[in-house]
Amino acid sequence: MNDAILLIGAVILICILMNRFLERIPVPSLLIFIALGMCFGENGIFRIVFNDYAAVNLICSVSLIFIMFYGGFGTNLQAARPVLAQSAILSTLGVAGTAGAVAVFAHLALQLPWLESLLIGSVISSTDAASVFNILRSNKLALKHHTDSLLEVESGSNDPMSYMLTTVTLSLMAGQDVSIPWLLLQQISLGVLFGLLTGAAVVWLLRQNFVDSQQRRTVLLFAAMLLAYALPAVLGGNGYLGVYLCGIWLGNAKLSQKRYLVYFFDVLTNVCQVIIFFLLGLLVTPVELPAVLLPALGIMVFLTVAARPVVVAVLLAPFRAPAAQIGVVSWAGLRGAASIVFAISAVLSGMPMRYDLYNLVFCIVLFSIAVQGSLLPRVARRFGMIDQNEDVAKTFNDYQAESDVDFIKIHLGSGHPWCGRTLKQAALPPELLVTMVLRKGETIVPQGDTTLHAGDLLVLAGRAFDDREQLYLHEVDLERGHRWVNKALAELSLPEGRRIILIKRGMETMIPTGRTVLHAGDVLVLTESAASAQKLQGK
Repeated sequence: MNDAILLIGAVILICILMNRFLERIPVPSLLIFIALGMCFGENGIFRIVFNDYAAVNLICSVSLIFIMFYGGFGTNLQAARPVLAQSAILSTLGVAGTAGAVAVFAHLALQLPWLESLLIGSVISSTDAASVFNILRSNKLALKHHTDSLLEVESGSNDPMSYMLTTVTLSLMAGQDVSIPWLLLQQISLGVLFGLLTGAAVVWLLRQNFVDSQQRRTVLLFAAMLLAYALPAVLGGNGYLGVYLCGIWLGNAKLSQKRYLVYFFDVLTNVCQVIIFFLLGLLVTPVELPAVLLPALGIMVFLTVAARPVVVAVLLAPFRAPAAQIGVVSWAGLRGAASIVFAISAVLSGMPMRYDLYNLVFCIVLFSIAVQGSLLPRVARRFGMIDQNEDVAKTFNDYQAESDVDFIKIHLGSGHPWCGRTLKQAALPPELLVTMVLRKGETIVPQGDTTLHAGDLLVLAGRAFDDREQLYLHEVDLERGHRWVNKALAELSLPEGRRIILIKRGMETMIPTGRTVLHAGDVLVLTESAASAQKLQGK
């Protein structure tokens, strides 16, 4: 266990340190994590022998729960409303059509048995939400005709269908007497029922204030995520569908302080993605891959240039989708972690197959991320689908959360210039609103003619500042003994691009000048440019 924890900690640290470098290269970052896992593997530099399929299946399956929940939680239904029908059809009929087309190709071109061919098609029939989200966000790909929302909803919701097809096919290969319509009905109905019920119950609990702190609210959502998967799964339903729908319900509900939930699940999901792709790279044995390279390449090419485009064109034709949209949606059908995790489940079932299914699917995913993922921005530009007037972040719920207001308080002392004036006379900018006045235990909802008095506590609302790509804000607490204490600002030697813009001293907040002397206990708000931060890191 100690060795495993050491390895995981080292990998996460390496990934964090590589993050700035990864943003500058055109290759999807998730591909780098796979390569990193292969580098640690038995044919890599560190030669770690690792072939525990059961452990990887458990870890990756749990990680998929987090990824699918956050995929639903981050889906902005209002932005996706114009393309919800198209997304639902692609994530169900599209997955089934893709699985069938690949099965026919594998049977005819590779001479594989029908059920083995169908298993391959089922495993790789879904598109990967993590890869799609990563590429759209990192490249700021806002697409015309709500295509970005369509891709996000489709990729976030089609894994349950692929999982159901894989389960049904494995049951048929094992010779079980399976009623396919009943099994699909059971999987879908239980997944929908418990996913929506769990989401609705948690929203009700939060609105009734049964949970009184932000930390407990976060833990409550974490528990809801696990229950939304486990309840239908235990009863024979589709847990992945349940957790995705629970995420959608919670993400689109009006919850206070949603941004903090977004921060938590965003970090958690990123760590899960890194762990999944690293473990998949670690599990593979590169010297065994040449045996499946040609069949994997053939399936990937057929999937990319034939199966996916034909299925997308047929299903989007009734909606009169433009040819350019069909082209981009077809190319954006990236395969990813879910396909490999489902392949591991198939390997653990013990079904005999001509090709090593894990290695085969691993190569297909590798080709897909490397080719389709790297070229997706270029394909979108080639089809003229980039919308320069929109922001792709608006298609995610956390965009709304980042735009939420922050609340600040101001205590009016006896000498405050607002004392004795009405709110109208205070002449606040329109972006800053006084939402509440606390006066001697009384709560006042102010109007323009409300007169302010000494001793009032004002609660103001305004847009929160979020760190920009080239500008950061942070606080510095001056403790006793700090080298800046008892010095004027003009005496400080601050690096270029760094500036003290605000000082909080007890109940007082001041805008400093060069003559302002700093005292112990002051809280300084500094602005720092990205270039300045990089210089300091270089030193």
